[in-house]
Amino acid sequence: MQTIASQIQPLTKKSNSPPSSQIRIAYFIMIHHKPDVFKAMFEKIYTRDQFYLIHIDRKAKEEFTEQIQQYLIHFPNVYILESMNIVAGGFSIIQAELNAMEYLLNVTAEWDYFINLSGEDYPLKSQNIIRQFLKINNGRNYLFYYDQKFYRPDTLKRIQNHFTELSHKISSLIYRRTFMEGVTPYIGGKWFIFTRETCSFLTNNKRVMDFEDYYLHTLLPAESFFQTVLMNTVFKDIVVNDDKRASIERIFFNKNSYHTSFIESLKKTNQLFIRKIDNDTNQTILKYIDETYLLPLPYVDEINREIKRNEQDDKWS
Repeated sequence: MQTIASQIQPLTKKSNSPPSSQIRIAYFIMIHHKPDVFKAMFEKIYTRDQFYLIHIDRKAKEEFTEQIQQYLIHFPNVYILESMNIVAGGFSIIQAELNAMEYLLNVTAEWDYFINLSGEDYPLKSQNIIRQFLKINNGRNYLFYYDQKFYRPDTLKRIQNHFTELSHKISSLIYRRTFMEGVTPYIGGKWFIFTRETCSFLTNNKRVMDFEDYYLHTLLPAESFFQTVLMNTVFKDIVVNDDKRASIERIFFNKNSYHTSFIESLKKTNQLFIRKIDNDTNQTILKYIDETYLLPLPYVDEINREIKRNEQDDKWS
């Protein structure tokens, strides 16, 4: 494990890494609780030839932080990002992700993709399968997005009003302002898979700073900042409208029939990760993930899917 200021000598560990010619991933994982859930996920995605950057929320309990640091000390290619106070709904989560991209870009040139995860995510497929998927689709970004004005006009107040992130909440003292001129706002989800080139653009381009200045004072920018930046630049042409995450809805945890339809949906998609795995997750779903972990991804014609989606958008615009 390495921190920004120091490197700790790790214990040696047998490598299970794929050949170096494969795509390499730099993972950024933000955590603040549930250490056992995080460890189970981390051990599934860990290889000796990739890179892992961990952010522990500054609000996390001291014993949690110490436990995670002691656990990670055994892994040589793991880094810990300087802790920030992450405020729900604020820009701090975006700032942490931009900091992570910049940090990993400076650490090494030997990674191709940046993937953000939470401590409650879990891989649906092995690293070999995920890396092969990214190799076949090398150069594409994966991010879920909507045209905000057309599909989610109810959320425009998040960006039209001025919000201020305080130490523990978002200020209720808001006022209306004019949105960025010539920019189409987009909205989607918090999760993404970005190429190294994209990360370099996001952390070094002066135009991106204009977006940062504006979205610094918006509500829930984690669902719209990266979408709006990339869809208003040349990167628009390489964004696939899919974050590669399946998500278990909490409200269905105690409904016996939900797991069947959820598993059927997994069989038809090429999702790479699943959101919100913990001790309450349906055992049938966990069993299915375990049994299919090493099986190839279903084939999905993503290019044709994107064309059809764009045609549908044009039809209704």
